[in-house]
This record gives sequence, structure tokens and C-alpha cells, in this order.
Amino acid sequence: MKQPLNVIGLFTYLMVVFLNAFVDIGHKIIIQNTIFKTYDDQQQIIFTAIVNALILLPFIMLFTPSGYLADKYPKNRVMRVSAWFALGITLLITLSYYQGWFWFGFSMTFLLALQSALYSPAKYGFIKELMGKRGLTKGNAAVQSVTMFSILAATFFFSILFETCLSGMTWESKDELLTFIAPVGWVLVGLTLLEIFYAYRLPEKTQTNQKMQFQWSDYFRGKTQRRNLRLVYRHPVIWLSIVGLSAFWAISQVMLATYPEFAKSHLMMTNTAELQGLMALAGIGIMIGSFIAGKLSSDHIETRLIPFGAFGISVALVLFVLLDSIVLQGLNFLFLGVMGGFFIVPLNALIQQHAYDKQLGRVLASNNLIQNIMMLSFLIMTVSLAMIGVGSVSIIWLLALVAVVGTFYTIFKMSHHFNRQK
Repeated sequence: MKQPLNVIGLFTYLMVVFLNAFVDIGHKIIIQNTIFKTYDDQQQIIFTAIVNALILLPFIMLFTPSGYLADKYPKNRVMRVSAWFALGITLLITLSYYQGWFWFGFSMTFLLALQSALYSPAKYGFIKELMGKRGLTKGNAAVQSVTMFSILAATFFFSILFETCLSGMTWESKDELLTFIAPVGWVLVGLTLLEIFYAYRLPEKTQTNQKMQFQWSDYFRGKTQRRNLRLVYRHPVIWLSIVGLSAFWAISQVMLATYPEFAKSHLMMTNTAELQGLMALAGIGIMIGSFIAGKLSSDHIETRLIPFGAFGISVALVLFVLLDSIVLQGLNFLFLGVMGGFFIVPLNALIQQHAYDKQLGRVLASNNLIQNIMMLSFLIMTVSLAMIGVGSVSIIWLLALVAVVGTFYTIFKMSHHFNRQK
């Protein structure tokens, strides 16, 4: 098999993946940092959780149409159209910054997520078209690493821009604060134009499936969704892999919503660049873990990494509430990410390996649906707990308990799959 970087079209594809994630995270960071600067305690947890929930909702609403688009049309075309949508949205975001329309900009996270939801099954399905079945683990490791690097880079980059624009400034409201960082909007627009440039250079691997038609009546009555979910539920390996991935990302979402308040009240952090940099170490960890998982899976799927990663995630969550040093907290974020990489890379590869080619888009869309329902459910619970006065420390303890239970569930249900998958 060719080395990953020698696969024709892979670099271009990874650039599209990188830029799409960079822009999405960039706007999210601006909104979250504004919340961090203008709200405290439970209010901060609630609004941060709502931002994350707005990003998840479109993946639930559009999982059936997005899977249909990825299976019917060439995936490079789907990614191309998605990039054009992103351009229009970033222009609206820039307008909201200049006008100081915080809540309008807040709502734009939802529109950015809409285009990501339509693009996601095509993005992940394209891995198999580029790399083939034998290269799935390496392809997933590359995509996971690039995505995490993009998240990491965007987190640092936009947080530094945010703090630089606010240097020496005073503000009386979140709307006024937003006008100070308005030029950052043009950075989002420029990066989206670059994404369009690369999207038009993606190779076309399939043709439009003219026979495939979308049944809108079945979609609105929920029949299509149930049919797509049966594709994954009747296959134990795919179903259990999706449950494992969903649990990991749900825990991650709650940490993103809860940890800023924890850092502000318990570690006395007030600089958003430092805070986002600390949490971004988890992204570095996922990159490292994904890279190692890819190296250990040269021509097979190393499923024995799954229980090891699950156990490590549980340990990391417990350590968050026990460590009182910022340095040790940073190292723990790094450790959490490495364990997460060990956990998610083989699970993603198992889903793609066991799905039939003609159903892959719908399987991946169902994967998105289940993951996002679980993430949204966890965020709703987080908001509910915050509204009744539960603090960040207690919420993190609850996450640790969920992770421990999930680890034992994973070991029990998937023990006979922990052999190398060819």
C-alpha cells in the first residue's frame, strides 16, 4: 500500500478538512471567549453549553439528508458546495462583529454547524475512496490528527487575536466588546476562500447515483431515519463502536462547557488565551494518540487499544478534580487526549470497515446522529444541573463516574472483538 502522503489527492483533502474545522472553531472561540469575559459562575456554564448545543442540533436535524447527499453525489462536489455556504455565513458573522450584534453572532454558530452537518458524511466517506479498505486506519488517523491540529491551532490563534484586540480596551457590554474584535471576521472570510480553492482541486472518485431518490414524505414522518438507524443497530460491531464514540464526545462536550468556570473559580485563570491553550493540550494529545494508533495499525485495526484508552480517559477525569497545579492540569489534558486518540481511531475504522460501500454515507450520518443526540443530552443535563446550582467540580465528578461505567461496559460488550481486525 502507498504511504499516506503519496496518495493522490490526500493533501488537498486534508487541507479542506483543516480549513473547515479552523473556521468553525474560530467563530466558536470568539463567542465563547466573549461569554467568559462577561459572565460568571453558573451563567457561564449555561451559555457555554448552549453554544455547544447550537453546534450539535443541525447534525441531528440533517443526518438523513446529509447521508443521502454523500451516497448520491460525488463527495468532492458536496464538500465544494458546503464551502460556498461557509463563505456566505462568515460574511454574515463579520457583519455581526462590526455591528456589535452579539446574539446574532451567537446564532451564527448554528448556521456554521448546518453546513458542517451536510458536509460531514461526505468528508468521512471520502477517506475510504482515497485510501481503500486497507488504508482506513491510517486515513482516519491522518484526518483525526489534522482535525485536532486545526482545533488546536484555531484555539491558540483566535484566542491570541481576541486578547490582542482587547488589549487596553474597556467595555460595558458584550455587544461593545464584539466591535473591538471585528477585524477578526475578515480572517474567517479569507480562510473560507482558501477552503473553496482546495475544494475545487479534490479528485472525483464516483459518479452521481441517478437511481437514488430522497423520499421527503418518509423523512418528515421519520421512516427514513428509522431505516438508516436499523443499518447500524443490526450490526453489533458498528453499533457498539458508535456508542463508544458517542460517550467519548459527550464527555468532551461537557468538559468544554464546564472547565472554563472550573479554571476561573478554582485555578484563578482570567486570560482566555491561557485557558484555551490549556484545554487545547487535549487536542495535542489526540493528535499524538491518533498518530500512535495509526503506526500500530499498519495493515490491520488494533482494537486492543480501545479498552486501554477507555481506562485512561476515566483516570484523567478523576485527576482533574484532584490536581491543583496548572502545569499538572495541562499534562492531564495531554494524557486525556492521548487516551482519546487510542480510543476513537480504531472505533472509527471499525465502522468504515464493516459498512457496505453503498451504505457508507448513511451509516456515517447515523453515527453523527447518535453521537450528537448523546452530546446534546449531556449538555442539556449540564445546563439543568447548573440551573439548580450544581458547580463545575461536582459535574466533573459525575463525568468520571460515567467514564468508569462506560469502560466496564466497553470491556464486557466488545471483549470478543479485541483481536486484530484485518
